[in-house]
Amino acid sequence: MLSKRIIICLDVREGKTTKGIKFKGNVDIGDPVAMAEEYYRQGVDELVFYDITASSDKRDIIIDVVEGVAKKIFIPFSVGGGIRSLDDMHRVLDAGAEKISVNSAAVLDPDIIYKGAVAFGSQCIVLGMDAKQVEKTPAMPSGYEIYINGGRTPMGIDALEWAKRAQDLGAGEICLNSIDADGTNTGYELALTALISKNVSIPVIASGGAGLPEHLRDVFQTSDADAALIASMVHYQQYTVAQIKEYLSKEGVPVRTFI
Repeated sequence: MLSKRIIICLDVREGKTTKGIKFKGNVDIGDPVAMAEEYYRQGVDELVFYDITASSDKRDIIIDVVEGVAKKIFIPFSVGGGIRSLDDMHRVLDAGAEKISVNSAAVLDPDIIYKGAVAFGSQCIVLGMDAKQVEKTPAMPSGYEIYINGGRTPMGIDALEWAKRAQDLGAGEICLNSIDADGTNTGYELALTALISKNVSIPVIASGGAGLPEHLRDVFQTSDADAALIASMVHYQQYTVAQIKEYLSKEGVPVRTFI
């Protein structure tokens, strides 16, 4: 069995790492470059950086942060927020990132997924999905709706259908974030994660809600998720990456050891 990846998410707003609950009430908690270096030292497998207001504010991407991080760490990291074109993707990759995450821009113009995959390879294109539970209807058969602009704007798009379409367009990975669980520290949205991960063939990253190592165990054991995104539980120094991996290993979840 392939090792499960632990990925730390750093939401960035105006050059600072920030954290909120269900995409609201964000407060600044540190410097993203310094935090990235610390998590790299702890043995995290990957990092992801999201400029959480770039799309809604129609601002440019955080190239200065990308360049700063690339000088300090030597593990894969992806960048999302404010990426609207192939030129934006090229700038992010040229600055040192290994992957590009597209979310709002892809919903508004799905062809950007295909163009990015052709230009840079599917392995570089991560689809960021922000989904919220809604009533099941013929138009929303999965019971989960896609939102954009940092969880602010409902799009009337079914989450499962969007995941399948993005895969067909060339996305190489899906980062699946539950708006309902985001920042709550009560655990991942297991039903949503299982629904998506069991119905696509590309890797799925579970995101939103992790507060305890048990939450990572649960999502790995109840779904086909390939990785789990964490934030608060390490940002507030409740756990180190090593402690989380040690727990998962004891619970029978294969993880990459840090030497």
